[in-house]
Amino acid sequence: MGTPLVWIAFNLFIVIAIALDLRVFHRRPHKIGLPEAALASFGWIAVSVLFGFGVFYFRGPQPALEFFTGYLIEKALSVDNLFLFLVIFRAFAVDDRLQHRLLEWGVVGALIMRGVMIALGAELIEHFSWIMYPLGAFLVYAGVRMLFVHRGEVHPEQNKIFRFASRHLRVSHDYHGEHFFARSGGKLFATPLFLVLLVVEITDVTLAVDSIPAVFGITEDPFIVYTSNVLAILGLRALYFLLAGVIDRLRFLDEGLAVVLMFIGGKMIGERWLHIPVAVSLGVVGGVLLIALLASLLIPAKKQI
Repeated sequence: MGTPLVWIAFNLFIVIAIALDLRVFHRRPHKIGLPEAALASFGWIAVSVLFGFGVFYFRGPQPALEFFTGYLIEKALSVDNLFLFLVIFRAFAVDDRLQHRLLEWGVVGALIMRGVMIALGAELIEHFSWIMYPLGAFLVYAGVRMLFVHRGEVHPEQNKIFRFASRHLRVSHDYHGEHFFARSGGKLFATPLFLVLLVVEITDVTLAVDSIPAVFGITEDPFIVYTSNVLAILGLRALYFLLAGVIDRLRFLDEGLAVVLMFIGGKMIGERWLHIPVAVSLGVVGGVLLIALLASLLIPAKKQI
């Protein structure tokens, strides 16, 4: 586990990065173009790789392999979640200029929720080691479900929390630029943008339910789990704008992720009898995802009759 000083330094870096992104680089809402998205996405990947090398230098090869494996799993699951963000923004007609800021605040909430979930998970594993077995079984179930239950139409406006908020909050009929709340007639109203933010946050929770146990299947070090999750999530906004036009073409990503989840789940269940080195896990995860990507690009889609 990282020392308190390392935890503080890492989180301080994250706070500064988010503040710069919100208050300097994207102070004025604008549509994110492909060059800007590519630069930001590859920039965050470079930061993550450098952090992994830092882990290697200060803590050795084993924690570094654990970090890179956890980062790859989280990144892959995040890409799958980008499809849901695309549907959400289309369903609520969110202006292209506001999408980055919406995702940015969504990331802030995601980091808080993930920090809490990782802390709880670490405590449970430390005091109840047997919890790894039901977590592993859950990942196997999630993988099987993802493999055989294909994603249908998504209706974010039917989300229970969204409908609850719509009924119990004063919500304005129109968007008010980048504001989540606005005053009208001396009363404070939530804007539709705030409701969309709620949906984005809920969507991230569903992602974390799979990804956090999967990374715990690689390492029980809370610092590695947390940093791999955070760095993958911070690059999610830029990756969304980079892949928004081609997400629908990644047809076999769900199948690849399903195999990854089942592999990690099986590893957690069978760890007592068969230890799989982290280097092997990284190779399996990377290989499966690469095959899914190549299959999506090389195998033509069936023509609709």
